Amino acid sequence: MRLRILSGLGALIAAAILTGCGSQPETAKMAGNKVDAVAKAKAERAAKIKRAAAVKANELGQIPVLMFHRIVPKPQTTDDRTPAQFRADLERLVKEDYVPISAAELVTGKIDIPAGKHPVVLTFDDSSPSQLTLNALGVPQKDTAVAILKEVAAKHPGWKPKATFYVTRDMFGRTVREEQAQALLWLKDNGFDIGNHTRDHLNLRGRSQKEVEEQIGTIGKQIQELSYIKPATIALPYGNQPNKKQWALRGKSYKHAGAFLAGYTPAQSPFSKAFDPAGIPRIKVMEKKGDCAQFCSEAWLDWLKKNPDMRYTSDGDVSTVAYPKFKAPSLRKAFAAWSLPY
Repeated sequence: MRLRILSGLGALIAAAILTGCGSQPETAKMAGNKVDAVAKAKAERAAKIKRAAAVKANELGQIPVLMFHRIVPKPQTTDDRTPAQFRADLERLVKEDYVPISAAELVTGKIDIPAGKHPVVLTFDDSSPSQLTLNALGVPQKDTAVAILKEVAAKHPGWKPKATFYVTRDMFGRTVREEQAQALLWLKDNGFDIGNHTRDHLNLRGRSQKEVEEQIGTIGKQIQELSYIKPATIALPYGNQPNKKQWALRGKSYKHAGAFLAGYTPAQSPFSKAFDPAGIPRIKVMEKKGDCAQFCSEAWLDWLKKNPDMRYTSDGDVSTVAYPKFKAPSLRKAFAAWSLPY
């Protein structure tokens, strides 16, 4: 009897020992999985670096923000462009591998474009009928800015008709609330960005904080009521900042991520230490004439073409900021986790 009991105990002890030994492979397997995960992460990062280097990515480079106003057959000021000129402007951007992004995407760093391409921001001030007029069927009229944008995009698959429209109370020439809503909702539904340009297009320099907030806040509220969106950015009339530039970004009824000026250089990358969200420069669209021989779109696009190391070039990955190693001191600390030097 005792022998049977001892035999049973022996079997239990042996089973326990075998079970204990069986846990070791599980531990080893977990450790192996961690090693594999680390190795996989290193390999993926190395592949990203290789791809970034292959296209000479520079996401700390400069970005042209182009400033348009009216698109009309007979220009009355140097701010106006004819439909033919506007088509030529866009075709040049396509040819030189620029891809439009919105002003909101620029200031938030959500620059999602293919590898090797360059972002460009197309902005339209004053909400004129030449930018957007819808016919009875809700289709943009021929030769308006949005119609031409869509026309050029249709000719070049992968090139998006994207732009930011800075709105005043003129609201594309519409005075009836329902028609104003139709215009803003059309822009929203078709992937366009809507920004604040103050209610009355007044020069904000020298005005009190109350006046500044009234000009910005009232049109911001109207845009929100009509389109159910809050503008992420503002274009300052005449490019003039208020006495305290932060007033353009923050008020009782609004919060902007960026404020755009009127000229005259490309903008800094949002990932760069040099980026100032309260004063982002734009470039007037014009040929090399007079002051524009150096400071307008044709001149700057020529310069960026001749100096590709100064231009923003995407690595195709929206989750990283890729750049040559020697540019590392220019990276904003806020984007250190996105950093991909090569």
